[in-house]
Amino acid sequence: MEDANAVQMGRPRLRPAVRKTDAWFLLLAASVVTLDQLTKWFVRLWLDRGDVWHGEWPVHLVHVLNTGAAFGTFQGNATLLAFTSIIGSAAILVYLFNPGFAHPVMRVGLALMFAGAVGNLIDRVANGQVVDFIKFPNWPAFNVADSSISIGVALLIWTMLFLQPEPRPDTNS
Repeated sequence: MEDANAVQMGRPRLRPAVRKTDAWFLLLAASVVTLDQLTKWFVRLWLDRGDVWHGEWPVHLVHVLNTGAAFGTFQGNATLLAFTSIIGSAAILVYLFNPGFAHPVMRVGLALMFAGAVGNLIDRVANGQVVDFIKFPNWPAFNVADSSISIGVALLIWTMLFLQPEPRPDTNS
């Protein structure tokens, strides 16, 4: 009601900083960061560094510390990786709230990428390294944040290639 009165009186309409739909994407990101940090905490609690839990499945749980980026690249560059994670996270937020990236699947992808970047950033800032613990045969160990980034990138690419953009509301009427 106040916004309508403000427009009638010639004042600009106030837009909330985060819309309800934006809150869902932030909630998704917060949930993934929480899951990532909880799983890393459990791995640190239950497995000594270098230990492996062999189950009946092809996936093993390991406790590996990674001072680099994905797949062990850029080892020993925690400060540079933390800085690039901050810049990347800020860029992802800009795109997440940009109307040009309004397709819900694209926004889910951006939220997952943001969550993964934040999850690994927390480890880099707190410990100077990231805990990786999911291990498939012939594949480097990874974690929930890495998975979130990979799924987010895949959704983003898939949306850009195969889905039509959401129609924008007509601003001329």
